[in-house]
Amino acid sequence: MIGGWKAKRFWQDVSVAQDAGGFAVMLDTRRVLTPGKQPLILPTPAMARAVAAEWAAQDGEIKPLTMPVTRAANSAIERVRPQRAEVAAMLAAYAETDLTCHRAAGPAELVARQAQAWDPLLDWAATAHGAPLIPTTGVLPVDQPPDSLRALADHVAALGEFHLTALHDLVTLSGSLLLGLATSARHLDPETAWALSRIDEEWQIEHWGRDEDADAAMEIKRAQFLQADAFWTMCAAD
Repeated sequence: MIGGWKAKRFWQDVSVAQDAGGFAVMLDTRRVLTPGKQPLILPTPAMARAVAAEWAAQDGEIKPLTMPVTRAANSAIERVRPQRAEVAAMLAAYAETDLTCHRAAGPAELVARQAQAWDPLLDWAATAHGAPLIPTTGVLPVDQPPDSLRALADHVAALGEFHLTALHDLVTLSGSLLLGLATSARHLDPETAWALSRIDEEWQIEHWGRDEDADAAMEIKRAQFLQADAFWTMCAAD
């Protein structure tokens, strides 16, 4: 909304058109642009079809909150592309204090639950990325092996802006670079990855009870995590 004016549907037909740099979504004869008036050129037909479906579903007032794929694509072009190296470095830095490396000192049941959930992920990182990380207890960080941090950073830095946009949400919502990478690599399905990110929270719920507001906030984040996984898939799908 600008100055009290709300954008409304003005088009009849929505279609996908191939472009020299990818795929565009057409509203009648007009190409969809980003909010900053850049061409919204999408990397795959699957993503273009998803964006087109979101625009086709608009009825009356345009509601951006109902258009998660469009919003993610806009972010890839306008926010991630101009600072791709900085975004990659920020995400790679999660490995220095990764959620899966910070363990409770007690009680024994929680310690065991964390180890059962997260040790296999550390094993996967060591095998898949040549990046063994060291678990520790408490909140103070431990110096992780420089070669491991470098290997993970190199992997993230090689990603394009659309993949980085998806990985950004997978990492920041879970609090773990390893969970984000394992999800994007299909080593973990997204529901399992989300559950692994909530070991501590679920422990607290078991012992202190549920909170409706916290549950509602968690469900929003879970939905965003699953949408980020879907966006990652669209980055490579036909």
